[in-house]
Amino acid sequence: MSEELQSGIVKKFLYINRRAPHGTNYAQEGLEVALIGAAFDQDVAMAYLDDGVFQLKAGQDTKAIGTKNFSATYRALGDYDVKRVYVERESLERRGLSEDDLMPLVYEDEDDDWEEKPLIHVVSAREMQQIISESDVLLNF
Repeated sequence: MSEELQSGIVKKFLYINRRAPHGTNYAQEGLEVALIGAAFDQDVAMAYLDDGVFQLKAGQDTKAIGTKNFSATYRALGDYDVKRVYVERESLERRGLSEDDLMPLVYEDEDDDWEEKPLIHVVSAREMQQIISESDVLLNF
């Protein structure tokens, strides 16, 4: 049992994603690390700001750039009990995107007869700052 669970203190982990999904390994590694943390019962939330919002864009096709398209892996977040994925509204708008351009990610709420609920929560920059300040551990990718 982890020291965190033994002590009864549960820390809030926020994985902050600011980079585009392709061209570097940051996006894929950030997603993998978040899934690993969630698999070990960390209280995981994810934040997408700046070019990081492109990571959640629906319909990604990487054939032309010759890299692996890992975007389908985001659908696993709900299976790992990650229920809070925050996207900054202003970052979407500055990049010509809206909430409708994002993948339809969901989780099954066991407390509500396994009803599917949205994972993605579009929040203002002010709300994002509050989310960041309330987190115990910040991991930037």
